[in-house]
Amino acid sequence: MAMDVKRDPVILKRKKQRQAMMAGVGVVVLIGISWVVMNLEPAAPTVDANAAWTGKVVRGPLVREVKGSGTLVPEDIRWITATTQGRVERIVLQAGSRVTPDSVILELSNPDLRQAVTAAELQWRSAEAALLNRKAQLSTERLQLETAVANAQSDVEQQELQYAADLELNKQGLFAALQLKQSEARVQRAKNGLALEQKRLALNRESEVSQIAPQEADVTRLRNAYDLQSRNLSDLRVRAGMHGVLQVVPVEVGQQVGGGTNIARVADPSRLKAEIRVSETQTRDVRVGQSAVVDTRNGIVKGVVARIDPAAQNGTVGVDVTLLGELPPGARPDLSVDGTIELERLDNVLKVQRPSFSQDNATISLYRVGADGMAVRTRVTLGRSSVAEVEVVEGLNEGDEVVLSDMSAFDAFDRVRIGRR
Repeated sequence: MAMDVKRDPVILKRKKQRQAMMAGVGVVVLIGISWVVMNLEPAAPTVDANAAWTGKVVRGPLVREVKGSGTLVPEDIRWITATTQGRVERIVLQAGSRVTPDSVILELSNPDLRQAVTAAELQWRSAEAALLNRKAQLSTERLQLETAVANAQSDVEQQELQYAADLELNKQGLFAALQLKQSEARVQRAKNGLALEQKRLALNRESEVSQIAPQEADVTRLRNAYDLQSRNLSDLRVRAGMHGVLQVVPVEVGQQVGGGTNIARVADPSRLKAEIRVSETQTRDVRVGQSAVVDTRNGIVKGVVARIDPAAQNGTVGVDVTLLGELPPGARPDLSVDGTIELERLDNVLKVQRPSFSQDNATISLYRVGADGMAVRTRVTLGRSSVAEVEVVEGLNEGDEVVLSDMSAFDAFDRVRIGRR
C-alpha cells in the first residue's frame, strides 16, 4: 500500500512563482516579436532592368517644341464654279493636267441660254435703234430752231439797214417822221423775234439731254444684260483661269449641273504650305511667326507659322506653316508630312528626358536610382517641357538617375530594386 508524500508548501509556492515568471517573460517576448514584425518594411520588389527606362538629370539648353502631322496643300487653290446651269457635253482635261488661264477644262451646253442671248441682243439693238432715231429727231428740231434764229438774225440786220436809210432820208426831209418811227418799230420787232428764237433754241438744247438720258440708260441696261448673257454663254466653255495643275473634275459627261456648282479645282503646285494638326493641349504657346521644320519624308524644309485655327476639332488645332526655300524632291499636294514647331529656347536649365506620364508645371513622383541599384520614390517638381525633355524645378540634382517609364504597378512601394541588365 503506497503512501502519499507530503510536499513542502514553500517549494510549491516557489515553483508556481517561477512558472508564472516564465509565462510572463514569454508573453513579453511574443509581444516584442510581434511589434518588430509589424514594423518591418515590406521587402523591396525587383524590377527588370530591361523594363525600367531610366535617364539622367543634366544641365544645358532646352528647346521647347511641339509636333504634329498633316499634309502639304497649295497656297493658291481655286474652285471653278458653273456660272449658269448646263449639261456636261465633254470633259477636255483630266485631273493632273497642267493648265493655263485659257485652258478649256470641260464644255457645257444650254440651248435656253443661247436663245436668251439672242433675245437680249435683239432688245439691245432695238433700244439702240430707238435711241438713234430719237437723236435724229432732236437733231432735226435743233436745226429748225437754229434756222429760225439765223432767219431772225437776218431779219434784224435787214430792218436795221432799212432804218438807217430811212433815217438819212428823214434828215434830208425826204422821209416822214411817222414812217421813220414805223421803221424803228420794225427793227425792235425783229430784235424781239431774234431773242425769242434764241431762247427757244437754248431751251431745246437743255431739254435735249434730259430727253435722251432715259433712252441712253435703257440702252446701257439692255447692253449689260446682253453682255452678261454672252459671258454666261462663253462660260459654257469652262476655263482654268490660272496657271497650275488641274486637281479635281467632280462631274461626268451627261451630268446636269446648276449655277454655282463646283465643277473643277485648280491649284498652283509650285507654292505649297503645310497644314499641321497639333494636340489642343500643346497649342497654348504656339504663335504666328515661330520657326518650324517640316519633314516630307523625302527631305526637310524650314518654315514659319502663318496661321492658327481659332477652334479645335477632334482634340487638335490646325496650324498653317509657310514653307521657306526650295521644296524637297517629290513634294506635292496632299503629301503626308510631320511638322515640328519651335516654341522657345531656354539656356542652362536642369532637365531630364520627359517621363511618359509627365505634365508641364506639375509635381510628380519619380524613383531615383542609387549606386546600389535601389530606387527610392522622390517628389519632383517639373517646369516647362519640350517633345522629349522637361525642365526640373525641384527634387533632383544634376547627375541623378531616375526611372522614366510607367511605375504605377509599384505605387504601394516607396523603394524598388532595379535588376541588373
